[in-house]
Amino acid sequence: MARAEIGVFGGSGFYSFLEDVEQVEVETPYGKPSAPFTIGVIGGKSVAFLPRHGYNHELPPHAIPYRANLWAMKELGVRRIIGPNASGALKAELELGEFVVCDQFVDRTSRRGDTFYDGPETTHVSAADPFCPDLRTLLVETAGELGIKARDGGTVVVVQGPRFSTRAESKWFQEMGWDTINMTAYPEGYLARELELCYANISMVTDHDVGLEGAETVSHEQVVTVFNENNARLRKLLFAVIPMITPQPEEHLCTTALRGARI
Repeated sequence: MARAEIGVFGGSGFYSFLEDVEQVEVETPYGKPSAPFTIGVIGGKSVAFLPRHGYNHELPPHAIPYRANLWAMKELGVRRIIGPNASGALKAELELGEFVVCDQFVDRTSRRGDTFYDGPETTHVSAADPFCPDLRTLLVETAGELGIKARDGGTVVVVQGPRFSTRAESKWFQEMGWDTINMTAYPEGYLARELELCYANISMVTDHDVGLEGAETVSHEQVVTVFNENNARLRKLLFAVIPMITPQPEEHLCTTALRGARI
């Protein structure tokens, strides 16, 4: 089976620009991943791409097989993962198309398979600092060098979906001081931590959420339009960052996540 060093979750706009790609199917104890993986090379780095919603966007956020996706990434040899996703802004100053490289999440999902540790050995993996600091720093610094607006740090609140928030919910999230909102950053990033993989989230602002003063009702069409407009910039960032990603160090926040976690 083909191997990869780096993983990217996202849509089909990235791997279609690579040459000599290979499609790989991976079986996992948690069923099939969202789609076959596409493996290619960027700057000498072997990269595994997976569209988390499937190739035809057939999987709604609550139905994505998150555990299968992360398990398969590790099976392929991936140790460092970047997870871009479309997000709403909970702050007026965030511009459409701006990237937020989040350092915190708030989980508002339910009924998702969000752990690999169902017993009998009790395991509590810390989520105090849920995103890889090394990948975050590299993404923010590289975006700055490319002239891409990317905010260093922020809190993403993850809702269950597929529905968007009510105005009351959105206003509550805003009043809590959170920055962005989407439906897929959890449990994707946390499952990576349980497997001692590095993971960084890029929240791409596609709309201003309905709780903001003067914000229009969010539509899927608007989200897709802005996301497509920003695909080129996201791809530019990924193609610049990936060649600079180094192997996972042995002593690191992510690689030692299970140390002291088992009772």
